Amino acid sequence: MKQVPKAVKVFFKLLTALLLLFSLSSVHAQTQAALKGSVERIRVHGKSLEGNLLGDSADRYVSIYLPPGYRSNTKKHYPVVYFLHGFTDDDAKFYGFAKHWTNLPPIFDRVMSAGGSAEMIIVTPNAYNKFFGCMYSNSVTTGDWEDFVSKDLVSYIDTHYRTIPKAESRGLAGHSMGGYGTMRIGERHPEVFSSIYLLSPSSLLAGNTNLSDPKFLADTTFSYAAFLKAGFNIKYMYACAAAWSPNPNKPPLYFDMPVGDKQAMILQKWAANMPLTTIDQYVRNLRQLHAIAFDAGSKDENIAASLKVLDAELNKYNIAHSFEIYDGTHTSRIAERIETKMLKFFSDNLVGEGK
Repeated sequence: MKQVPKAVKVFFKLLTALLLLFSLSSVHAQTQAALKGSVERIRVHGKSLEGNLLGDSADRYVSIYLPPGYRSNTKKHYPVVYFLHGFTDDDAKFYGFAKHWTNLPPIFDRVMSAGGSAEMIIVTPNAYNKFFGCMYSNSVTTGDWEDFVSKDLVSYIDTHYRTIPKAESRGLAGHSMGGYGTMRIGERHPEVFSSIYLLSPSSLLAGNTNLSDPKFLADTTFSYAAFLKAGFNIKYMYACAAAWSPNPNKPPLYFDMPVGDKQAMILQKWAANMPLTTIDQYVRNLRQLHAIAFDAGSKDENIAASLKVLDAELNKYNIAHSFEIYDGTHTSRIAERIETKMLKFFSDNLVGEGK
């Protein structure tokens, strides 16, 4: 019998090893892909935003995280968390489309693939407008953002994605202005959202912000050019005025600022939009929520103080909730809180398929 040349034996050994390596690499790639979700950035038309006096588009970008099993398990339906971004931010910054201090999809992948959270869809609308933020409030100037989130957006997501279309399977969360929006919308719409998580929420309480401090209004000319040149606090006041004291008879900005002989009245309008001012009127709604949680960094002093008031108010009415002040600033540990606290909170409290 003719012997196979040694060189041929070596070749076949190398070929076998390469095929094995290729097979293992393919399996590894498939395994890694199975551990990752996907992100879509789409446009959603908001009927509630049509005709806003700022002229901002009613077709809003929305970033959507679909969990690792969404593409492969085509029969499964998922709970949804609506995450609201803060003032000067937008959806693109949180979902890796633009550089930012955090990128959420890798966090979602890590937690869900490791079993630290049930799989869920996470949705963030772009609420960045002409004044860098809408306060998630209804206003003829900015558009009806509260209605957009609680009606238009929820309806679109339920129609176009495999959601579990009931309040028990919907959560609402947000950071800073988004935390404010979470409390505002959450206390008004328990028929839409069952669980809420506030991350360093702004503007919960009148007097705990700089909004009424007259030094921020000194020598200010109210124009869009002045807005663009102003610091953060003045910009925030423009956004609050557009959302909370709109005036359709006052072009081109279409709002009243709390100055002059109208100051007291305008500040009352602003206070009436702060959740801790109106909490007594929404106790019945808050009792309907399945779960409430909120937290803030200890160095975020004004916001931490407002959360202590919120904690006391909820305790007064025996409304169950979780609350924490941790060592941190307004943004320093938000990604960590989302990873270790928020996702588990919704995993524990939202109703999944078959439950």
